[in-house]
Amino acid sequence: MTAPAHDPMTLAEGFPATDLDTWQQLVADVLNKRRAEDDRLGPQDAARSLLTALDGDLETDGLYLREDRTLGLPGAMPFTRGRTVRDGTSPWDVRQLHDDPDPARSRAAVLDDLEHGATSVWVHVGDEGVAPTDLAEVLADVDLALAPVVVSSFTDQPGAARAVLDLVAERPSAGGGLGLDPFGAALRTGATPDLGPLGELVRACSGRDGWTAVTVDARVLHDAGSSEVDALGVAVATGVAYLRHLEADGVTPSEAFPLVEMRLPATADQFLTAAVLRAARRLWARVGEACGVPEADRGLRTHAVTSLRMASREDPFVNVLRNTLATFGASVGGADALTVLPHDTVSGLPGRFSRRLARNTQILLAAEAGVGRVTDPGGGSWYLESLTDDVAERAWSRFQQVERAGGALDALATGMLRDLVDTAATAREHLVATRARPLAGVSMFPNLADTAPERVDRPALAVTDGAFEPRRDAAAFEALRDRARALGAPAVTVRTLGTQRDFGARHLFVTNLLAAGGIAVMDEPGPVAVLASNRAGYAEGGRAAADELRAAGAEQVLVAGRAGELDDAADAVDGEVHDGMDVVAFLGGVLDRLGAPAEGEPR
Repeated sequence: MTAPAHDPMTLAEGFPATDLDTWQQLVADVLNKRRAEDDRLGPQDAARSLLTALDGDLETDGLYLREDRTLGLPGAMPFTRGRTVRDGTSPWDVRQLHDDPDPARSRAAVLDDLEHGATSVWVHVGDEGVAPTDLAEVLADVDLALAPVVVSSFTDQPGAARAVLDLVAERPSAGGGLGLDPFGAALRTGATPDLGPLGELVRACSGRDGWTAVTVDARVLHDAGSSEVDALGVAVATGVAYLRHLEADGVTPSEAFPLVEMRLPATADQFLTAAVLRAARRLWARVGEACGVPEADRGLRTHAVTSLRMASREDPFVNVLRNTLATFGASVGGADALTVLPHDTVSGLPGRFSRRLARNTQILLAAEAGVGRVTDPGGGSWYLESLTDDVAERAWSRFQQVERAGGALDALATGMLRDLVDTAATAREHLVATRARPLAGVSMFPNLADTAPERVDRPALAVTDGAFEPRRDAAAFEALRDRARALGAPAVTVRTLGTQRDFGARHLFVTNLLAAGGIAVMDEPGPVAVLASNRAGYAEGGRAAADELRAAGAEQVLVAGRAGELDDAADAVDGEVHDGMDVVAFLGGVLDRLGAPAEGEPR
């Protein structure tokens, strides 16, 4: 039988061509529907109003038009679309992290993961992880011919690398990684970078199929608060510093390039995650081109890890949603390996259920949703291609800035990296504190119940004053919740005026805002009270309600909204509760007045 002739549908056929001016006018027409005649937006102003600011001075438009561009192919310069063509049956390496210092527990967890879908093992070695001498026991049940093993460490990278090399010395191995990143370890602990052991260990890994020796970990700066753009730019500069050191030690860039992996954060911004992974391959391929590395070896191996910075302790199952978005973004971005941190990782060492949920997040997306069956599914998307270009250009600019400063090592020594991280972290913390960057389950729609699970604590990592320590977005709100728990069951009086229609929206607003600090709402009189109504309700009964609350013992009376809405009674209140305020500072002040212990004081 012969197949019928293929007659593809041309979906856009018959529609007139539409230029940018027409689209902008259509946007303006929609946005102006509820605007007053004298407040209407022009076409260009309407388009600009759709711009969204991202970290790293990035902006995304609300309107993109087709662009003529050469997309290229996976496995070829500039490698934006992938290091290779993806295998649809096993699109990426499901790499589970193990850092429990108890070797028996880690051994059982490793075997459990491999028996239920993980395809490789990542063991964190050192003072806050598995001891190098225990690595053999932890991996005793692993068939090294089938499952790659990678290690990482902040305190003993040479020891971790030699331990895994000793394991595979007399046995066939499917591959693995030595996790050498002395610069990243120095950033995390505050120590001085020691690149001395690099050459010897890289040479020990040379010629081993499926192995990497160097892992440039961009997560260290990202977890400390830097933007994705800055973390990527510094990571490229770090990789270049390693290439220079290795070349001076007798290892050419062409020999070293295939042994380099980059570990990148995957966040709940799925498209930015994809763009960062795509841009990372493009930038590293450009470095390889400049170093004379053969094109076939310029494709960067990438390992995406769900961001610790976005994880929350409170309402931890929201982390499952964040991890799902991050996994999807990493898949679209073409990550070679993917690690999902368990949803309860902030509380301590994860249990069997949380490891299973983390593992299955990516297994379900790959095997059932099929998100990994297509190589570079976002290729050609006007939005994603534009965002990838922006990330690549800004990260390359940051890389050049670091190089002009003398390279990554000098940029660390002079404080340049500290300035970059602190500037980005301060800006982000302000957005989080004002809820311009809302955190579901933390600053928005929080659960007042004690939701943080009890877990075995991880050993603390010893650091010095210069360390780039993680700064999670939710930490400021979690500190407020701890203060509230120490107080018992703090509550604020909310006095409503008028009918449900008058006060409903603002009562809900105040209830959710207070809950972000672990504070409940009550009707009984208390030291802090908030009026909730609309302008008419405030004008009619605001002063009388404020006076009544003060007579009942309220030391502070606030208004939901603006004091000006009380008209002549604006002086009857002590402050405002409104959208856009510094919520962290406000809730801290309320807890102070309610008598909560200061942050860090014993309960």
